[in-house]
Amino acid sequence: MSATALIHTRGLEKHYDLGAETVRALRGVDLEIHRNEYVAIMGPSGSGKSTFMNLIGCLDTPTSGEYVLNGHPVAGMDEDELARVRNKEIGFVFQTFNLLARSTALENVELPLVYGGLGKRERRERATEALRHVGLADRMDHRPNQLSGGQRQRVAIARALVTRPSIILADEPTGNLDSQTSEEIMGLFARLHAEGQTIIMVTHEPDIAAHAERVVTLRDGKIADDRRQQPTAAGTEWGTHAPAVAAEV
Repeated sequence: MSATALIHTRGLEKHYDLGAETVRALRGVDLEIHRNEYVAIMGPSGSGKSTFMNLIGCLDTPTSGEYVLNGHPVAGMDEDELARVRNKEIGFVFQTFNLLARSTALENVELPLVYGGLGKRERRERATEALRHVGLADRMDHRPNQLSGGQRQRVAIARALVTRPSIILADEPTGNLDSQTSEEIMGLFARLHAEGQTIIMVTHEPDIAAHAERVVTLRDGKIADDRRQQPTAAGTEWGTHAPAVAAEV
């Protein structure tokens, strides 16, 4: 294993028993992802990409194989340790945003810090900082139904950032957004990556994967291709800086 690897998997397998049938979702995945990489995980339906995402996000456990996250073997962790890793090391961004409908943007972003046991003042300061970082300084008191789809996804990204995680895991982050808003969200990811954030994104859309610097393609539970590329530049100002006032997207 490379000394600079943030994620290291070797022989990673995941099997599911469906009645008399065993489905081998992953069939021995060997992969290293280093700090400050921007990686897209692609593959057709049933390729194993969502299963792989769940495993590296510590949302599920492998049937066999090795997974080392930030120098720590995951296999020996108990439920409390896994919960700590999910809260501290990994920031999740989902296609469906997963925001609490009755809570403000600020309260939604504070939530991981509540679980982490931080005091109210520090939670508020860090959540405010995270929302400003994604250009939502003027939307902190708005509830999800008062925000556009792009704004809701930026709240979700702020929530992922607020714990200062080692990795952002984004699962189809533009799946519910129109093309213009998708480009703005990808511009935000590009800026976060330029600032040093490690980003791993699952997507089935080639134009979204084109924004990453590395594309790993899964097929039938195995890595079929792993290539580096020149990322597509995001088509908005989000690629270079965060505006003080969020755009209406």
